[in-house]
Amino acid sequence: MRIYFDNCTYNRPYDDQTQIRIALESQAKLYAQRLVTENKLELVVSYISRFENNANPYISKRNPIDLFFQNATIFIDSSFSTSVDKRAAEIMKHRIKTNDALHVSCAIEERCDYFITTDDILLRYQPSEIKICSPVEFLNFLEDKNA
Repeated sequence: MRIYFDNCTYNRPYDDQTQIRIALESQAKLYAQRLVTENKLELVVSYISRFENNANPYISKRNPIDLFFQNATIFIDSSFSTSVDKRAAEIMKHRIKTNDALHVSCAIEERCDYFITTDDILLRYQPSEIKICSPVEFLNFLEDKNA
């Protein structure tokens, strides 16, 4: 199973854990991350993931995320830009911001099964090519599949 985390998901464990939604999403993301390191899930990372992570002003957040990127089985570089950009332009017609549209487009380009996000706007967008879900929803899908 191939997955793609957007940057808000990578950063979720660094958010205020006193809010129950954030705490649950953080734990679900960390569990999915563990499955990646155990080679039970395929991680896709893109140039836009690296770009956004490199823009993070907090080295204590940026470095561990960058290190985790090394677990990716697939890296989408900017050589895919023509097809990714074209699809991203279509996604942006649904009021999705540029970088978010590029993330989704990259995930679709590499035929990911799930795009995992904590962004409410992205969670409302449901293209036919990929399932967009929260980390908690993703774990529910995993449990259903393994039941």
